[in-house]
Amino acid sequence: MEQYALKASGLTMRYHSALALDNLNLELPQGKIIGLLGPNGSGKTTFIKLAAGLLTPAAGEITICGEKVGTRTKAVVSYLPDRPYFSKQMRVSQQLDFFQDFYEDFDRERAEQMLYALGISPEAKFRTLSKGTQEKVQLVLVMSRRAKLYLLDEPIGGVDPAARDYILNTIISNYDPDATILISTHLISDVERVLDEFLFLHQGRVIRTGNADETREETGKSLDELFREVFRCLPNC
Repeated sequence: MEQYALKASGLTMRYHSALALDNLNLELPQGKIIGLLGPNGSGKTTFIKLAAGLLTPAAGEITICGEKVGTRTKAVVSYLPDRPYFSKQMRVSQQLDFFQDFYEDFDRERAEQMLYALGISPEAKFRTLSKGTQEKVQLVLVMSRRAKLYLLDEPIGGVDPAARDYILNTIISNYDPDATILISTHLISDVERVLDEFLFLHQGRVIRTGNADETREETGKSLDELFREVFRCLPNC
């Protein structure tokens, strides 16, 4: 039985002459919340888009639950992009309709319960919501799928600290324990409390990985402190 939600081998991606991912190799175990941590421009969004099947690598491959990225893997991957993508003229209820029609694993009852807890009306138009509330709606939709792999690109990047706490609590309380969540962010101090494991990404390469609790115990540092120490010593950081 496949023990990894995702495997990447020799993954390389270029944008014209710029190298975004450089022969990247990594494995994401099942049933973990994993932080993909790195400064802006380190390749985090590129990697997540490749795993979501939105980009094609120049070299190498990704497999998800033992399958190469493609139509079959999109059925088990729930992807949160780093910016809103719905038409702002849509009502929240229409966005629920869209997900219900498109994804067999979408749990509408769960989504409606989370919206109610947040005080968000299904009849509200997306354009009338604040940026933070728009991001909450998208997170509700993504986390209401019964996916095997959740790819969350900067889920707390554009919201205030109070909203960050709610978003993180929503993430950890609304997913199958057998599923894997990959959270991409550069806001280490806000997210590290929910992480089981972490990956430090620099210029398209993984430069450090580990178990979050064990690393804190061994180093005597928080992941945020370790991140600052590691990246302070690297070029272009």
